[in-house]
Amino acid sequence: MSSNLALHHTLASLALVLACASVSAAAAEEEKSLGTFEAWSAKTTGTGKAFTCYMVSLPEKAELVDRRDDIYLLVHHKPEEKEENVVQVDVGYAFKPGTDAILTIDGKSWKLFTKEGTAWAATSEDDKAIVAAMRKGSKLTVKGTSSRGNTTTDQYSLMGVSRASEAIAKACKVKLP
Repeated sequence: MSSNLALHHTLASLALVLACASVSAAAAEEEKSLGTFEAWSAKTTGTGKAFTCYMVSLPEKAELVDRRDDIYLLVHHKPEEKEENVVQVDVGYAFKPGTDAILTIDGKSWKLFTKEGTAWAATSEDDKAIVAAMRKGSKLTVKGTSSRGNTTTDQYSLMGVSRASEAIAKACKVKLP
């Protein structure tokens, strides 16, 4: 992995910690790597109710990167809060209000609701279906529209998803979809 890619993975991990309000600043110091699996990093952070297992990746291809903050896709589990396989996309810009992002895996698409620069699946059933498709798929894209009206398409590699998802499921003692 190039040092630039490693730096981006570190920044994406830090962004996750900051984005999860239930994770304290002290929990960020407790981050533990479960491994890097091709394009995906698997990690745990926090303790007790804040204990979180997650996998994160950066896009292979992204548009308008010079105008955007960090761009990444992650899946997390928070066992104490009964959250499993939660899919989150951070696009590095504020979405146009009232628009959805579209996540597509090998021709199957899901609408993700948006708030500011983040998009999520609407239901836990969608989360599980997306993660199951990620584990079997080869190509994932996310399309969104910025508050300025710019449309972007980001492409993620799914290489390593199965092993990364197995690592975080084992660490958080949750079932894979």
